[in-house]
Amino acid sequence: MTARDMTTLGRESSWEGVRAAVGGLGVSGFAAADTLQHLGADVVVLEDGDDDALREKATLLEMLGVEVRLGPGSTAVFPDGIDLFVTSPGWAPTTPLLAEAAARAIPVWGEVELAWRLRGDTPAPWLAVTGTNGKTSTVQMVESILRAEGLNALAVGNVGTPVLEAVMNPEPFDVLAVELSSYQLHWSQSISAEASVVLNLAPDHIDWHGGFDAYTADKARIYDRTRLACVYNVEDPATEHMVEEAEVVEGCRAIGFTLGIPAPGMIGLVDDAIADRAFIAGRISNAAELGSIHDLGDAPAPHMVANALAAAALARAHGVSPRAVRDGLRGFRPDAHRIAEVAVTDGVRWVDDSKATNAHAARASLQSFDSVVWVAGGLAKGASFDDLVLATRDRLRAVVLIGTDRALIAEALARHAPDVPVVVVDTGETDPMDRVVEVAASLAQQGDTVLLAPGCASMDQFRNYAARGDSFAAAVHRLRDRS
Repeated sequence: MTARDMTTLGRESSWEGVRAAVGGLGVSGFAAADTLQHLGADVVVLEDGDDDALREKATLLEMLGVEVRLGPGSTAVFPDGIDLFVTSPGWAPTTPLLAEAAARAIPVWGEVELAWRLRGDTPAPWLAVTGTNGKTSTVQMVESILRAEGLNALAVGNVGTPVLEAVMNPEPFDVLAVELSSYQLHWSQSISAEASVVLNLAPDHIDWHGGFDAYTADKARIYDRTRLACVYNVEDPATEHMVEEAEVVEGCRAIGFTLGIPAPGMIGLVDDAIADRAFIAGRISNAAELGSIHDLGDAPAPHMVANALAAAALARAHGVSPRAVRDGLRGFRPDAHRIAEVAVTDGVRWVDDSKATNAHAARASLQSFDSVVWVAGGLAKGASFDDLVLATRDRLRAVVLIGTDRALIAEALARHAPDVPVVVVDTGETDPMDRVVEVAASLAQQGDTVLLAPGCASMDQFRNYAARGDSFAAAVHRLRDRS
């Protein structure tokens, strides 16, 4: 096999004689190794980690005939005879094995790129979603809308189910709503979505990409080769610029979404109604009503409304009816830890938005409330917080800080909101939430919201953002029960 030959391999090809390395044994790595072995390739998996869950996966793959190198040092040596390297999303381009693959002119694909190449003769179209924040909620909204139309649809990708698993499903789907991270997009080369969107853009994962420009360029890849509709955020001009620069299929349209009144070619709001002036006849002078923002709940946060508009645009590009948009949004339920009310105690509302793992997400969360005791901190991932504090300082009653990079937030507050009380909770324990909740309760006044919107990743103190949110909620419930 040569690197050139690899470009022709697909689902119906013979993979016999192809030696493939898979980097990492997470969800996507396991799916890639399993699929490649099923296709007939000779597969070796490289994973430096070593725990019970990884060993269980390794045992399953080894029973199928996959070679698994597990444990510290397993990624130190490049395997012999490799024709293709499939990398897991967490591996940065600077990872030595990936750099060596590039130096040897060995193709490097992500699991999503592999999935695209294995779609078969009658593939389900992809409605692709990326952005700094809101990806998961948006693809789940798209799935809900598509199912309301009676389509066999599934939200896949970074949302949970690997794209590869959905593509290889014996029962084909009608359409897939695909969440793509910047990591996954970095390794994409041939994906051609039916419709695609960049929801928003703000600095994130700068340490992985090596700079904001590189992060932006990887996000923009989602628009390349889009066939019907490139959906952009009217309030975020960078996303429109990405569409202008994209190499799309001839006839692809640019469709804006906006929280304001939509111009022709956009979906937006007229009062509380979701109005479509993009996918109807006579859109110069008319609009179609797709439902109401109240289909999302009594008082949906502005960024959730924006996500719904983007989802509606993608689904309408696929041809669903206005009724399906309305019914799909009514049936949508967000995942846990996304602006989830935990309790109300003594007139104070406690809200868990632990999924707000970067400054952009925390800003959107804070702007959903008028007076906030903000719980923040963790691993900043190379981000800064000055713009966040400048945009939200008038809403801050007080701030409670935790985590490794809490000083970065404290410094931004000192520069731009020096009058806002700041309390640092450093209990010396892995989980500080009982103390956090006690401090927040002492600072909050009736009518305030205590908001966990950390603006940072969680792994310095918690297993993941869900564990952080669960700990916060449990501490709030203990406080309430003591009252």
